[in-house]
Amino acid sequence: MIGILIIAHAPLAQALRDCALHVFPDCAAGVLAIDVPPHEAPEDTLEAAAQALDRLGSTEVLLLTDVFGATPCNIAQKLTDGVHTRLLAGVNLPMLLRSVCYRHESLDALTARAQSGGVQGVMPVGSTAPQNQSGKRHASSHHDHQQ
Repeated sequence: MIGILIIAHAPLAQALRDCALHVFPDCAAGVLAIDVPPHEAPEDTLEAAAQALDRLGSTEVLLLTDVFGATPCNIAQKLTDGVHTRLLAGVNLPMLLRSVCYRHESLDALTARAQSGGVQGVMPVGSTAPQNQSGKRHASSHHDHQQ
C-alpha cells in the first residue's frame, strides 16, 4: 500500500490529515502530516519529514504539499526521487480523499488520480434557495437584531 505524506504550512497538513481520518479512520498509519511552522529552520523540517517517511514504512510514497515554490514544497522536493516517490503541489481535501481511496494502485496511477481529484474538486457553485424555502428576502421594514 502506498504511503501518503502531507507537508504544508501549519496547521494545514495536520488539518487535512484529520479530515481524511474523519472519512477514512482506518488509514491513520498510511497517512502522515508535517506542519511547517513559520519560524522553523527548513533543515529541521526536512529532518522531521525524512523521519515521517521512515515511519510510513512504505516502499512507495505520494508526497502532497500546498504551494509550489514555498518552503514545504522545497522540502518535499528534497525527499522526492521520482522512482519511489512522487510529489504534487496544490493539495486540497478532494485530492487527499482520492489519494486515500486509491492507495492500492500503482504510484503513477495514484498520482494521476490524486491530481485529477484535486482539479475536479474545484468547481463553481451557484446560489439557490434551499428546497423548503421560497427564496424571499426579508421585507425592507423588517430588522434583525443581534445579541
